[in-house]
Amino acid sequence: MLKVLKIAARNLARFGRRTLLTSVLITLGIVAVLLFVATTGSFKTIMIGQFTDSMLGHLQVHRKGYVASIDSLPLNLNMPPAMVAKVEDALKGNSAVEAWSPRVKFGAMFSNFTETTSVRVNGVDPAKEAATTPLLPGRLVGERKSGPLLRPGEILVPEVIARGLKVKVGDTVVLVATNLDGSVNGKTLVVGGIVQSATGPSGKDAYVDIEDARTLLRMKDAQVSEIAVRLKDPAQLDKEYAQLGRELSGVTNKEGKPALEVHTWADLSPFSSIVRMIDLLAVFIKVMLVSIVLISVMNVMMMAVYERIREIGTISAIGTPPRRILSLFLTEGLLLGVGGAALGTAISLVVIYALNIWKLSLKFGMQSSPVTLSPAVSVADVATIAGLVIVMSVLASLQPAWKASRMDPVRALGHV
Repeated sequence: MLKVLKIAARNLARFGRRTLLTSVLITLGIVAVLLFVATTGSFKTIMIGQFTDSMLGHLQVHRKGYVASIDSLPLNLNMPPAMVAKVEDALKGNSAVEAWSPRVKFGAMFSNFTETTSVRVNGVDPAKEAATTPLLPGRLVGERKSGPLLRPGEILVPEVIARGLKVKVGDTVVLVATNLDGSVNGKTLVVGGIVQSATGPSGKDAYVDIEDARTLLRMKDAQVSEIAVRLKDPAQLDKEYAQLGRELSGVTNKEGKPALEVHTWADLSPFSSIVRMIDLLAVFIKVMLVSIVLISVMNVMMMAVYERIREIGTISAIGTPPRRILSLFLTEGLLLGVGGAALGTAISLVVIYALNIWKLSLKFGMQSSPVTLSPAVSVADVATIAGLVIVMSVLASLQPAWKASRMDPVRALGHV
């Protein structure tokens, strides 16, 4: 085998220009794929973090049917205290859960006593909400008061509404909402902060203390619309989603059917389609790499066979078995793949390292400060892509190698 490797390497060196061009093509393909995987992976992680850490959490628990009609924020599908207690018991016993936040969500009319507009309101426990969505405090813009995220009697107003109605921190406003019984109630609040949208200029989510929300809606008990959950390790999302679903499946309604639903952030955000698009693009890029390798290596090996017909006839005539000729050409393809994969991987890792030193920043969503990409590629990605290139190089060499091993020595020696 060592002799075959030496001969294959010597043969590649004999046609140095062609070998170099093919190796460069394979190398550039690997660099393009690994850089794409590293940068898009970093962007995807940042994008997911913006939504999960700003407003959604990694998981959410709702009463069955709530998400299907979430656009209307139905108060009749809130979770009663007994149901909330069972969910919290399950979360307390789960070591993978870092924090959770109960919320009361409803639609209301927001007024500065001169103008009125609609708003979505989140009634939250300030401490629990800050622990579950740690980027929320950072979305406060303009004047800010020190202390907790939100105090009783205060409201965090979405920036688009604050700008449109010209309200600022310290102003008194009023929320008007309809409770479950259909009666209209109002409550005056003080603007405690202006919150920047994480979803774009259409974001209209305000925040009040959960007890203020219950008072406004005249709730007789501590109902909850949803419970947002933050995990210690987001990579365990699928596992914890399945586990929490199993644990809560025992909570049933009067008909004996499951009364609760667990949803991941991807089930609740339209931006999950962007994540799927990024993954799909990564697949397409890998397919393009395979095509490049297949075509370039096959072209090189076919030309090598054509130009060395008399040489193949000579070694066949002196008794070289067909399997040895086959292995020789396959080894040449293998060396092309290994060399291109090694060089491409090395260049990619150097470029990724450089991108982490000289930071690459971009603006995302409505945030005033840019986010910084931290490109990274896993060992599994490197091994998969390099292995794919090497395998395709060998497969691309198979047909030319088979043709060379089956040549008739007499005809090959007479080839001009």
